[in-house]
Amino acid sequence: MIIVMKPNSTAAEIGAVIAQVQKAGATPHPIYGEERTVVAVVGETRRISPESFMKMPGVERLTTISAPFKLASRESHPDDTIFQVGGYRIGGPEIIIMAGPCSVESRSQLLETAHAVKEAGAHILRGGAFKPRSSPYSFQGLGLKGLEILAEARDVYNMPIITEVMTPDAVAMIAEYADILQIGARNMQNFGLLHAVGRVQRPVLLKRGMMNSMEELLMSAEYILSGGNYQVMLCERGIRTFEKYTRNTFDLNAVPILKQLSHLPVMADPSHATGRWDAVTPMARAAIAAGADGVIVEVHPRPEEALSDGPQSLKPERFAELVKQVKRIAEAMDRIVPEPEPVQAMA
Repeated sequence: MIIVMKPNSTAAEIGAVIAQVQKAGATPHPIYGEERTVVAVVGETRRISPESFMKMPGVERLTTISAPFKLASRESHPDDTIFQVGGYRIGGPEIIIMAGPCSVESRSQLLETAHAVKEAGAHILRGGAFKPRSSPYSFQGLGLKGLEILAEARDVYNMPIITEVMTPDAVAMIAEYADILQIGARNMQNFGLLHAVGRVQRPVLLKRGMMNSMEELLMSAEYILSGGNYQVMLCERGIRTFEKYTRNTFDLNAVPILKQLSHLPVMADPSHATGRWDAVTPMARAAIAAGADGVIVEVHPRPEEALSDGPQSLKPERFAELVKQVKRIAEAMDRIVPEPEPVQAMA
């Protein structure tokens, strides 16, 4: 249910509605828009009397939310969600490019990559410190040392960092280092983890599971939103099909459909979606043309030596070409790729 407040409703009137919802045993989620405020009501609503709310000062009307993902739905939040990460706005007219290696392998490897992607036009540095791998014998990441290297790269190149969190008990530690928390495809329905990131005020990139529907992705986002963290990005990264020529099948349909169903920003991961470096740039172009708010791309200075995902990693010069092409597509879509924040002078 949504309680729509009048455009001129006061803070006291909104507060009274919130208190009444809580008194009825439900959970209020006020959404403050430019023109008016709405209060999304989730949880146990059987004790709520619509007539009692209609009599309250400042209330314009009550409506129901038909979608099962109440807080992620455009029914509850018609305007696009936009939030700030570093000097960048995610979810607005800007196209944001995240880039870096699949795994942080060493200090020299990450700093070299960070320098290259920053110079090419990337805004946010990606890199895995903890890596979920199909084989227990594969490289699992550097752990805390990887986080420290990422933090150093952020300071050197003035780039926000995104890294994956795999377990609920690691959320607090990783949130101390990372500007964005990534929930990987294999953890999309790790509900304990979703609850944990919902309790911290850090932006979250939520990747679609390789065998999950769009509705299941949105329901996973609902877990995070219901915990009070409204800074959530959805990410299409390919689904598993019978096709063998790519690692996954890039479900490009998901980009415009998720934008219609939800107010949350939608990112695309053409690296995992295809598993082949030669398909990454074409799919990045396609994602931006379809309406994505940005891309997250794997870049490695020497992909043949990468400890994970080398075949889908772009060399720096190929990534630079991707950025140029994305800029041209963005311009055609009346959007912009902002210039990266300048590197800060070291004291």
